[in-house]
Amino acid sequence: QVQLVESGGGLVQPGGSLRLSCVAPRITFRLYDMGWYRQGPGKQRELVALIGRDDSTDYGDSVKGRFTISRDNAKKMVYLQMSSLKPEDTAVYYCTAMRAGVSPFWGQGTQVTVSS
Repeated sequence: QVQLVESGGGLVQPGGSLRLSCVAPRITFRLYDMGWYRQGPGKQRELVALIGRDDSTDYGDSVKGRFTISRDNAKKMVYLQMSSLKPEDTAVYYCTAMRAGVSPFWGQGTQVTVSS
């Protein structure tokens, strides 16, 4: 069974920073595009950031300039560095692994709460 495990969520004050991590030990990691999505209270799941197998990146409009996605193929990990956090960033953040012809894999999510 494929598992993606997120960590690093928590409570942070507005303007603060957090780094989320996701490990995917049971996939051939370098063959997958990786991403982070989030779902806030009463909202639909939305794209946060993507990183391709070639390290190309893409971001949701609401996080551009504040969040940075990166990956370490040797460790089978993907990271999301979040800065200048806002209350509207409060959500459950999900890691996903994507590959053409294969249904995407998802983690269980990690809660990020931005509040004073």
